[in-house]
Amino acid sequence: MNLLLDTHVWIWSHLEPHKLAKPVSKAIEDSANEVWLSPISVWETTILVEKRRVIVEGDFDEWIAALLNRPRLKEAPITAEVALATNAFRVRHRDPADAFLAATAKVYGLTLVTADTALLRSKEIATLACR
Repeated sequence: MNLLLDTHVWIWSHLEPHKLAKPVSKAIEDSANEVWLSPISVWETTILVEKRRVIVEGDFDEWIAALLNRPRLKEAPITAEVALATNAFRVRHRDPADAFLAATAKVYGLTLVTADTALLRSKEIATLACR
């Protein structure tokens, strides 16, 4: 399975792994699965840290660089195709980051791992519930 981690799932996996549902933890740890991350999640994380909704130890730039350099993590690039595909999701998901994540999952054929109920209800993409 090719997994695209929603921002909160990615953060939880590093800072609060106890928040991950057991099937999600197993799926992320399973070396047979690919683990993908969108640059949108990095952007969202910087905002969450600036607002102090996420607290990291030490220097943020070093922390984020260490997370991005972990083995098995693949980057799902934001392309024109992804940007155009957000049109299908923007109306239902007012958060533009969610629209980008859903569009990324659709374009790359990834399973979006999320706890977001609006994203989990989407019929256009495969999801894995983190509940």
